[in-house]
Parts: sequence; C-alpha cells; structure tokens
Amino acid sequence: MNIHHVYLGLGSNLGNRKNNLEEAIRQIGEFASIKKSSSIYETEPWGLKDQPIFLNQVIYMESTLGPNELLSHLKKIEQQMGRKKSVRFGPRLIDVDILFYDDLIMKTDVLTIPHPLITERPFVLVPLAEIAPKLMHPLYHKTIHVLSQDIDQSSVLLCKD
Repeated sequence: MNIHHVYLGLGSNLGNRKNNLEEAIRQIGEFASIKKSSSIYETEPWGLKDQPIFLNQVIYMESTLGPNELLSHLKKIEQQMGRKKSVRFGPRLIDVDILFYDDLIMKTDVLTIPHPLITERPFVLVPLAEIAPKLMHPLYHKTIHVLSQDIDQSSVLLCKD
C-alpha cells in the first residue's frame, strides 16, 4: 500500500474557530497520520470581505487514501461538523482543502491538485511556508518559501491564543 504525502489547508470563521480546527484535525487523524501542523493564523477574509475573521492552519499528513477518496472523507468531516452550502468564499464552520498530494498534478470537475489558488492566498502560503518552506510547487517549480515572499502577508497574523 502506497503512503501519500499530503498538505491540507484548514479554515474556520464561525463558532469556536480554534475548536473547529482542532476537531477537524482530530477526525482527519482517524484515517491519516498527521506529521506536522502549522501555527494557527488569524486572517482577513479572502474573496468575500464582509464576514468574520478566519483562523487558518496547514497540516502535513501521510495517507494511503487516493485523492478522490481523501476528498470524500474531508467533505464528510465538513458536513458532520455542520458546514452548510453558502455563497462562494463565504463564512464557514470548517473548510478543508487539499493543497498538495505527493507531486500529483490533476484536474477534474471536482478536484484540482495542486490547489489552484495557493499562490494567491497568503492564509495558505504563510502557514505552509512555516512547516514546508522547501516544498516545491510542481507547476511553478518554485519553493513555498519563494512563493510566500512574492505575496502581501500583512493580512496574516500569528494567533496568540
């Protein structure tokens, strides 16, 4: 059975945001081996500005699940935790995105890997650079550290809680 190296981005801006991140990670740990987790960052909303502030975090895990099976597990966690369909980029109890899955490059109707908006999102790049600065983006052929230097990080603050 193959072990896959996966980076996930997590975000929450409704309810007890920190507990939401912790609960999602606990549930992910039921089917994957979590190896690293970034600090938690407080971040300005992205895409839709008029909503509460987010807490964001990135984790590195190892899993035997294929990418579509992993996505299915993550969507199930979001639903079980009470995530409701709303406006695109809107408020959410929990959001879990697959950022990288090995060096895989794929695009289907339901899943794109690497996540297509990584390079535009400081709330992903800052925590990702914390735990994987030398990780190479398979499409841009730049490290996460280099990509994180190319983006305004002023909206991402280390959470002091």
